[in-house]
Amino acid sequence: MRLAALALLFSSAIAASAQTMSAPTAQTPPAATTWPTQDGTYIIKNFRFGTGETLPELKLHYLTLGTPHRNAAGHIDNAILLLHGTGGSAHSLLAPQFSNILFGPGQPLDITKYYLIFPDDIGHGQSSKPSDGLHMRFPHYDYDDMVSSQHTMLMDGLHVDHLRLIFGTSMGCMQSFVWGETYPNFADALMPMACLPVQIAGRNRMMRYMAIENIKNDPGWKNGEYPTEPTVGLRTAYEIFLIMGSSPLQMQKNEPTRAEAEAYADKYLARGVANTDANDFIYYTDASRNYDPSARLSTITVPVLWINSADDFINPPELGIAEKMVPLMPHAKFILIPISDATRGHGTHTQAAVWKDYMADFLRQTDKN
Repeated sequence: MRLAALALLFSSAIAASAQTMSAPTAQTPPAATTWPTQDGTYIIKNFRFGTGETLPELKLHYLTLGTPHRNAAGHIDNAILLLHGTGGSAHSLLAPQFSNILFGPGQPLDITKYYLIFPDDIGHGQSSKPSDGLHMRFPHYDYDDMVSSQHTMLMDGLHVDHLRLIFGTSMGCMQSFVWGETYPNFADALMPMACLPVQIAGRNRMMRYMAIENIKNDPGWKNGEYPTEPTVGLRTAYEIFLIMGSSPLQMQKNEPTRAEAEAYADKYLARGVANTDANDFIYYTDASRNYDPSARLSTITVPVLWINSADDFINPPELGIAEKMVPLMPHAKFILIPISDATRGHGTHTQAAVWKDYMADFLRQTDKN
């Protein structure tokens, strides 16, 4: 009864907010803040992947912000899990346009109130990944493996057995749905941003497949045993990723001439190639290959605030998928943010000024205290 009443209250309040909130206008990007993060690493012994492959030691790196609070029973009751996107890391969610809007005093994820946990997923950041040395012999992980390892890290490493919220962007958005189905009620609420809870197919899978194949078809890739990065294939893969994450309105505004557009593309591609290992790219791009939570969405019974943006090329609203999927979750609300001068295509998920009020309302309405 408590959950049903809470969910009803949440749905009504968010629905009202969605009608009254207006999209913010573009603002000068905030300056970077140095946050007092704590680094940690947890080693899972003999981790078994869904493929049956194993690693004697799976290293999971993470960052934390804030201080854990324990309830009368001694359990941490203020932890929030924040999940990054494909190719990102825990540090991705410290970007000023995200952290400066959310983590300060009185802001939705105020670190004097909450204990924030940012894992580097398998294959990312400082966690175990192909480029550590196994190359294409590294176990072929998927989102289920990522979520399973996150759960183990929380339970055994940080001694967190319940979460106030799971928030995820892009790949992290998809993992939020996996969390909700695999570990029901582990979190009070879920806030997935910039994804769809269906199989990666159609144009989305085609783009991922072509990016991977461009690397593999580069003679310099050498089946993953390259002495130097296969830059031709990697650059072409990043050309596809540039389009996937593009924001046409902003690109037209910020690069209004041929020379500016080409300069932006060259800078983006050079940065991507210089900072990416090709095998790591193949693995994390393919990790979504068997993702499909659609059949079990009804098992997600906690409140869900799911947000996409109308200019997201990866998850275009014209597919009509969200409208079909959200009713399958008994306490879910879907918000589609309209295109504005403040949205950034798929990357709107880290433009917190656009949607922070929705998050603040959601946290208030799902507060059980």
